[in-house]
Amino acid sequence: MTLEALTLYGAAGSGSVAVEATLRLLGIDYTLIEGATWAEPAARNRVAPANPMRQIPTLVLADGEVLTESAAILIYLADLHPASGLSPAADDPLRGRFLRWMLYVSSAIYALHWIKPDVRRIGVPLALRDTVVDAVHDRIAFCWSTMDQRLAPAGPYLLGERLTVLDLYVNVVSRFGPWRERFIEAAPTMAPMVQRVDADPRLASFWLDRFSFD
Repeated sequence: MTLEALTLYGAAGSGSVAVEATLRLLGIDYTLIEGATWAEPAARNRVAPANPMRQIPTLVLADGEVLTESAAILIYLADLHPASGLSPAADDPLRGRFLRWMLYVSSAIYALHWIKPDVRRIGVPLALRDTVVDAVHDRIAFCWSTMDQRLAPAGPYLLGERLTVLDLYVNVVSRFGPWRERFIEAAPTMAPMVQRVDADPRLASFWLDRFSFD
Protein backbone atom coordinates (compact mmCIF):
# COMPACT_ATOMS: atom_id res chain seq x y z
CA MET A 1 0.00 0.00 0.00
CA THR A 2 1.30 3.45 -0.86
CA LEU A 3 1.75 5.98 1.89
CA GLU A 4 1.81 8.99 -0.41
CA ALA A 5 -0.09 12.06 0.76
CA LEU A 6 -0.29 11.09 4.42
CA THR A 7 -1.97 13.61 6.69
CA LEU A 8 -1.26 13.52 10.42
CA TYR A 9 -3.23 15.48 12.97
CA GLY A 10 -0.87 15.99 15.89
CA ALA A 11 0.80 18.40 18.27
CA ALA A 12 4.16 19.01 19.85
CA GLY A 13 4.42 17.45 23.28
CA SER A 14 1.78 14.83 22.54
CA GLY A 15 1.49 11.16 21.65
CA SER A 16 1.58 12.05 17.97
CA VAL A 17 5.30 12.74 18.39
CA ALA A 18 5.96 8.99 18.49
CA VAL A 19 4.19 8.67 15.12
CA GLU A 20 6.19 11.60 13.73
CA ALA A 21 9.44 10.00 14.93
CA THR A 22 8.49 6.74 13.21
CA LEU A 23 7.68 8.51 9.95
CA ARG A 24 10.98 10.32 10.20
CA LEU A 25 12.96 7.09 10.66
CA LEU A 26 11.07 5.51 7.76
CA GLY A 27 11.75 8.51 5.52
CA ILE A 28 8.04 9.03 4.80
CA ASP A 29 6.78 12.51 3.97
CA TYR A 30 3.54 13.69 5.53
CA THR A 31 1.46 16.78 6.07
CA LEU A 32 1.15 17.74 9.72
CA ILE A 33 -1.96 19.56 10.89
CA GLU A 34 -0.85 20.98 14.22
CA GLY A 35 -3.25 21.43 17.09
CA ALA A 36 -3.42 20.51 20.77
CA THR A 37 -6.90 19.03 20.92
CA TRP A 38 -6.90 18.79 24.73
CA ALA A 39 -6.56 22.58 24.97
CA GLU A 40 -7.79 24.14 21.72
CA PRO A 41 -11.43 23.91 20.55
CA ALA A 42 -10.32 24.89 17.05
CA ALA A 43 -7.97 21.91 16.92
CA ARG A 44 -10.76 19.57 18.01
CA ASN A 45 -12.99 20.95 15.29
CA ARG A 46 -10.28 20.48 12.65
CA VAL A 47 -9.79 16.80 13.40
CA ALA A 48 -13.49 16.02 13.96
CA PRO A 49 -14.32 15.19 10.30
CA ALA A 50 -11.63 12.49 10.34
CA ASN A 51 -12.00 11.37 13.95
CA PRO A 52 -15.29 11.93 15.79
CA MET A 53 -13.42 11.43 19.08
CA ARG A 54 -11.60 14.67 18.18
CA GLN A 55 -8.31 13.31 19.44
CA ILE A 56 -4.74 13.05 18.20
CA PRO A 57 -2.89 11.34 16.74
CA THR A 58 -5.14 10.76 13.77
CA LEU A 59 -3.54 9.57 10.55
CA VAL A 60 -5.33 9.82 7.21
CA LEU A 61 -3.93 7.61 4.47
CA ALA A 62 -3.84 8.46 0.78
CA ASP A 63 -6.97 6.42 0.09
CA GLY A 64 -8.90 8.20 2.86
CA GLU A 65 -8.60 5.38 5.39
CA VAL A 66 -8.31 6.79 8.91
CA LEU A 67 -6.12 5.33 11.62
CA THR A 68 -6.41 6.37 15.26
CA GLU A 69 -4.84 5.16 18.52
CA SER A 70 -1.11 5.74 18.68
CA ALA A 71 -0.18 2.10 19.31
CA ALA A 72 -2.22 0.93 16.31
CA ILE A 73 -0.66 3.56 14.04
CA LEU A 74 2.86 2.67 15.17
CA ILE A 75 2.34 -1.06 14.67
CA TYR A 76 0.76 -0.46 11.27
CA LEU A 77 3.60 1.73 10.01
CA ALA A 78 6.30 -0.59 11.32
CA ASP A 79 4.67 -3.72 9.89
CA LEU A 80 4.25 -2.04 6.52
CA HIS A 81 8.03 -1.59 6.36
CA PRO A 82 9.49 -4.87 7.63
CA ALA A 83 12.99 -4.07 6.37
CA SER A 84 13.17 -1.24 8.90
CA GLY A 85 13.13 -3.69 11.81
CA LEU A 86 10.85 -1.34 13.74
CA SER A 87 8.57 -4.25 14.66
CA PRO A 88 9.24 -7.98 15.02
CA ALA A 89 7.74 -10.05 12.22
CA ALA A 90 4.68 -12.20 12.89
CA ASP A 91 6.84 -15.32 13.18
CA ASP A 92 9.53 -13.67 15.32
CA PRO A 93 9.70 -15.05 18.89
CA LEU A 94 9.62 -11.45 20.11
CA ARG A 95 6.30 -10.66 18.40
CA GLY A 96 4.11 -11.62 21.35
CA ARG A 97 6.20 -9.60 23.78
CA PHE A 98 6.13 -6.64 21.39
CA LEU A 99 2.34 -6.67 21.12
CA ARG A 100 1.89 -7.19 24.85
CA TRP A 101 3.89 -4.14 25.82
CA MET A 102 2.66 -1.89 23.01
CA LEU A 103 -0.93 -2.46 24.18
CA TYR A 104 0.07 -2.29 27.83
CA VAL A 105 1.57 1.19 27.39
CA SER A 106 -1.55 2.23 25.51
CA SER A 107 -4.15 0.86 27.92
CA ALA A 108 -2.44 0.91 31.32
CA ILE A 109 -0.50 4.17 31.02
CA TYR A 110 -1.34 6.41 28.07
CA ALA A 111 -5.10 6.06 28.61
CA LEU A 112 -4.82 7.54 32.11
CA HIS A 113 -3.68 10.86 30.69
CA TRP A 114 -7.17 11.37 29.23
CA ILE A 115 -8.41 12.03 32.76
CA LYS A 116 -6.08 14.88 33.65
CA PRO A 117 -7.30 17.75 31.43
CA ASP A 118 -10.82 17.46 32.87
CA VAL A 119 -11.38 15.18 35.88
CA ARG A 120 -15.13 15.66 35.44
CA ARG A 121 -14.81 13.01 32.73
CA ILE A 122 -14.76 10.43 35.53
CA GLY A 123 -17.36 12.20 37.68
CA VAL A 124 -14.94 14.08 39.93
CA PRO A 125 -15.50 17.77 40.76
CA LEU A 126 -12.87 20.21 39.58
CA ALA A 127 -12.08 21.11 43.19
CA LEU A 128 -10.48 17.66 43.57
CA ARG A 129 -8.40 17.85 40.41
CA ASP A 130 -5.01 18.03 42.14
CA THR A 131 -5.80 15.01 44.29
CA VAL A 132 -6.95 13.01 41.28
CA VAL A 133 -3.93 13.98 39.17
CA ASP A 134 -1.58 12.97 42.00
CA ALA A 135 -3.32 9.59 42.18
CA VAL A 136 -3.09 9.18 38.40
CA HIS A 137 0.63 9.93 38.51
CA ASP A 138 1.11 7.38 41.28
CA ARG A 139 -0.68 4.77 39.20
CA ILE A 140 1.39 5.59 36.13
CA ALA A 141 4.62 5.22 38.12
CA PHE A 142 3.38 1.86 39.42
CA CYS A 143 2.60 0.70 35.88
CA TRP A 144 6.06 1.72 34.64
CA SER A 145 7.60 -0.16 37.55
CA THR A 146 5.55 -3.25 36.75
CA MET A 147 6.66 -3.18 33.13
CA ASP A 148 10.26 -2.61 34.16
CA GLN A 149 10.25 -5.71 36.37
CA ARG A 150 8.75 -7.99 33.72
CA LEU A 151 10.10 -6.85 30.37
CA ALA A 152 13.55 -8.45 30.92
CA PRO A 153 15.29 -6.92 27.89
CA ALA A 154 18.50 -8.56 26.70
CA GLY A 155 20.19 -5.82 24.73
CA PRO A 156 20.48 -2.06 24.30
CA TYR A 157 16.79 -1.60 23.47
CA LEU A 158 13.54 -2.67 25.09
CA LEU A 159 13.21 -5.81 22.97
CA GLY A 160 16.88 -6.56 22.59
CA GLU A 161 19.29 -5.60 19.84
CA ARG A 162 17.08 -3.49 17.57
CA LEU A 163 15.24 -0.23 18.00
CA THR A 164 11.49 -0.73 17.55
CA VAL A 165 8.42 1.46 17.75
CA LEU A 166 8.05 0.20 21.33
CA ASP A 167 11.17 2.22 22.18
CA LEU A 168 9.73 5.29 20.46
CA TYR A 169 6.39 4.86 22.18
CA VAL A 170 7.86 4.48 25.66
CA ASN A 171 10.23 7.36 25.01
CA VAL A 172 7.36 9.73 24.27
CA VAL A 173 4.89 8.54 26.90
CA SER A 174 7.59 8.65 29.59
CA ARG A 175 7.91 12.39 28.88
CA PHE A 176 4.33 12.96 30.07
CA GLY A 177 3.49 13.64 33.71
CA PRO A 178 4.69 12.48 36.22
CA TRP A 179 7.64 13.34 33.99
CA ARG A 180 10.82 11.60 33.02
CA GLU A 181 12.48 11.97 36.44
CA ARG A 182 9.86 9.77 38.04
CA PHE A 183 10.00 7.32 35.15
CA ILE A 184 13.73 6.88 35.76
CA GLU A 185 13.06 6.25 39.43
CA ALA A 186 10.24 3.78 38.73
CA ALA A 187 11.88 1.99 35.80
CA PRO A 188 15.65 1.87 36.36
CA THR A 189 16.17 -0.99 33.91
CA MET A 190 14.35 0.69 31.05
CA ALA A 191 15.70 4.17 31.80
CA PRO A 192 19.08 3.87 30.02
CA MET A 193 17.41 2.28 27.00
CA VAL A 194 14.94 5.15 26.73
CA GLN A 195 17.78 7.66 27.17
CA ARG A 196 19.63 5.92 24.34
CA VAL A 197 16.69 6.83 22.10
CA ASP A 198 16.89 10.42 23.38
CA ALA A 199 20.45 10.55 22.09
CA ASP A 200 19.88 8.79 18.75
CA PRO A 201 21.55 11.12 16.22
CA ARG A 202 18.68 10.61 13.78
CA LEU A 203 16.24 12.02 16.33
CA ALA A 204 18.19 14.35 18.64
CA SER A 205 17.17 17.57 16.85
CA PHE A 206 13.66 16.20 16.34
CA TRP A 207 13.13 15.71 20.08
CA LEU A 208 14.28 19.28 20.75
CA ASP A 209 11.79 20.61 18.24
CA ARG A 210 8.78 18.42 19.01
CA PHE A 211 9.04 17.39 22.67
CA SER A 212 11.81 19.19 24.50
CA PHE A 213 12.37 18.48 28.17
CA ASP A 214 12.52 22.27 28.61
